[in-house]
Amino acid sequence: MHVGITGFGTWLPPGRVTAADLAAATGIPESVIALKFGVKGKPVAGPGETTAFMGLAAARKALDSAGIEGGEVDLVIWCGAQHKDYPCWLAGLYVANQLGAKKAWSFDMEAMCGSMMAALDVAKALMFTHPELNHVLLVSGYRNNDLIDISVPETRFMLDIGSGGSAVVLKKNAGRNAILASAFRGDGSLSEMCIVPTLGTKAWPPAAEDVAKAHFVVPDEEAFKAKLGEVTMPNFYAVIREAMKLSGLPEDGLDYLAILHFKKSAHDAVLAELGLRADQSTYLDDYGHLGQNDQILSLELGLRDGKIKDGSRLVFVGAGLGFVWAATAIQWGPYAE
Repeated sequence: MHVGITGFGTWLPPGRVTAADLAAATGIPESVIALKFGVKGKPVAGPGETTAFMGLAAARKALDSAGIEGGEVDLVIWCGAQHKDYPCWLAGLYVANQLGAKKAWSFDMEAMCGSMMAALDVAKALMFTHPELNHVLLVSGYRNNDLIDISVPETRFMLDIGSGGSAVVLKKNAGRNAILASAFRGDGSLSEMCIVPTLGTKAWPPAAEDVAKAHFVVPDEEAFKAKLGEVTMPNFYAVIREAMKLSGLPEDGLDYLAILHFKKSAHDAVLAELGLRADQSTYLDDYGHLGQNDQILSLELGLRDGKIKDGSRLVFVGAGLGFVWAATAIQWGPYAE
C-alpha cells in the first residue's frame, strides 16, 4: 500500500509588496532587502482574502487538478496557520462544507511552518489504518504578515512573510507521486523566544491597548539569535537526511529540494551541504515566505520549469517557530515497489 499526490494547487492574492516598498517602510536599502533578505516582492492578502478564503481557493484548484469532486473527499486536514478567520474555529470543516465534501470529517492541526510535512505524514498514517479513507485533502491558508510590525527591528528577519494558500489531494494506492518517509526535530527551548504577547490566555482578558501589541516580538534578541544560530542549520540537514534514509534513498539521491523561503545565504548553505546545484531547487525571492505553502509553491514552480520530472526524488523541508524542523521525501512519477 502507498499514498500518492494526485492533485495540488496554490492561490496567491493579487496584492503585492515590493522590495522598494519594504525599503521605504524600514529604511533598509532596497538592494539589501532584495539580495540579502531575498525578497524582490511578496503577495499580501487584502480585505476579504482571509486565511480560510485562500485555503479554499487553493483547494478548489487541487480538486480540479486531481479530477475529483468535493463529495469524493473522505477527510479534510487543515494544516494552515493558527491565525484564522476566527479564534477557536475549525477552518477545515468550513472548507469541507464549501466544497460539498458532505461525507468528510475534518480536523485542524498546526506545526507552524512545518505543518505541510507533518500533515502529509499524519494523513498517510491515517490512510494506512482507516480503510474508508481513500481521498484526503490537505488545506493551508496563511497571512501571518498581519502579525508582523516591520517598525520593530528585532523581528525584521520576518519581513519576508506574505500571504497565500495551498492544497494537496492524496489518494490511497494512487500509482504515482508516492509519499515516502518523513522526519522531524523539535526544540522547545525556543518556544517563548518569538511570540505574539497579547490576545492569548496568558494575557486575558485583553486590555484596550493590547490590539496595538498584537504582533510578534523577540524579548531577548541576543539569546534568540545565539540559540537559533546554534541549532537551525544542523536540524535542517538532519531531517532531510533522515527522511531520505528512512525512504531508502541514498544520500546523493536527491533530485529536487522544495525548501521554505529564508535568507539567500541560508538557502545557498543548504544546497552546498547537500551537494545540490541551484537548479535543483527554487529560490522564492519573487514570493517571500508563505508559511506552510512554500513547499507546494516550490513543487508547482519546479514542475513548470522542468526541474521536476517523472522519476525525480524530492524532499519537502521547512521549519516553524517553536521550534520544529520537518522534512518529507516524495518519489515523483509512476510508483514502483
